[in-house]
Amino acid sequence: EIASCLVGSEMCIRDRSMVICLSERITMNKNKNTIHNQKHLTLTERIYIEQELVQGSTFSSIASIIDKDPSTISKEVKRARIIEDARYTGKCHACQNYGDCFRKSICGDWCKWRCRNCYKKNPTHVCPDFIPWNCGQLGKPPYVCNACDKYKWCPLPKALYVANKAQASYEKKWTDSRKGINMTPEELQELNDLISPLVLKGQPLSHIFAVHKDEIPVCRRTLYNYFDQCVFKARNIDLPRRVRYKKRKKRSEPRKKDYQQTYRNKRTYIDFERFMEAHPDTDVVEMDTVKGSREKGKCLLTLLFRSCSFMIIILLPDCTQKSVIKAIDDLCETIGIRTFKKYFPVILTDNGSEFKNPWEIEKNEAGTHRTYVFYCDPYVSNQKGRLEKNHEYIRYIIPKGRSMYKYTQEDINLMASHINSTARDSLNGASPFDLADLLLDKKIPLLTGQHKVSPDNVVLKPVLIENSVKEREIRHEQ
Repeated sequence: EIASCLVGSEMCIRDRSMVICLSERITMNKNKNTIHNQKHLTLTERIYIEQELVQGSTFSSIASIIDKDPSTISKEVKRARIIEDARYTGKCHACQNYGDCFRKSICGDWCKWRCRNCYKKNPTHVCPDFIPWNCGQLGKPPYVCNACDKYKWCPLPKALYVANKAQASYEKKWTDSRKGINMTPEELQELNDLISPLVLKGQPLSHIFAVHKDEIPVCRRTLYNYFDQCVFKARNIDLPRRVRYKKRKKRSEPRKKDYQQTYRNKRTYIDFERFMEAHPDTDVVEMDTVKGSREKGKCLLTLLFRSCSFMIIILLPDCTQKSVIKAIDDLCETIGIRTFKKYFPVILTDNGSEFKNPWEIEKNEAGTHRTYVFYCDPYVSNQKGRLEKNHEYIRYIIPKGRSMYKYTQEDINLMASHINSTARDSLNGASPFDLADLLLDKKIPLLTGQHKVSPDNVVLKPVLIENSVKEREIRHEQ
């Protein structure tokens, strides 16, 4: 209809040819047989091909059923067919003149045997009357002997198509094609120069990908495979999360949970959820402590803003209620009571003995109310999982069991600056510092002694603060 309409309007010859081509394409698209499945052959399809070859079906009939091009079936059969050698007892059996042959002296004038008897002694001699058998079936479709009635007793070379072996050959080729490193040595060296120095600084791959995603030509899973193949200067041992955790021991009996404690009155996690339902826009700060060695001594008080994962770390002289309350009082005085009430309206913590005085945490020395304190359920640390996850970054720099008696608040501020400058997957590639600039008062990081670190200069290794400790000891000795 389109063609007749345009022809009636006295269009030019070029436009007529375009309409004819368009109509032909429409007709071809309507014919479903011209649109073939472009996916790889499956085991089921190969079994069907084998069965049809036994029945003597043509490539066209096979292709029409499994929605493939006939050339695809032809290539598959020729590629995957198995060649069996001829079953001859000697070369004479491969000659068409074997039954009527009486030629002698093939090995020399001294030999009086017929060639078919002395061939085994001197196989290097070739008879001038040798005419090899040639079936000719393997050189034309279907290129195999699956449908041949003479297959069992035929002494000639044969070819068979077996579906299971064809599938195994396909899978091996498919696997081998994806092995190795799909990069040139120059590209691999360039990637090593970018990745290894950052990993040796303790930076996780999530941070590296967030900062250099445009420079890394492979995905993160491929990069982990390269680490397994040891193609980089950095190794798996240098990745902070590449080690296995010790299997946790199961308790025979569950611990009894005592909820009848005075400090938890109207401050349980259920009360926290009810409070948040009534005040959904209220910010939440998670609080916990990080201890060094098992002995009494210095520890860390951590405060994390849920909205941006920005963490404040305060060095405490000991892990007691008095030290915790003094640290919160000092923080409130440093940033101001008004700022503290705005950004610390709710504090969620665990049931540690150092936090069991909520009355003095909620009010300052003058008795002014400044925050609400709620407690997680006992042994349910995932209720403040964001903070527990951030403690891993602290353990990268201060391993578990290491004493903190040498550290000062300046060292801890330096560590907090590097941790808060690390990009996170949970923040869509941004760092806590990036979100803190938008969601927090800019004087909070400044007054807590933190500064933003360039992404490539982030270090999450013990050497970060050990160097400053050594420099301080040298200055003290001088």
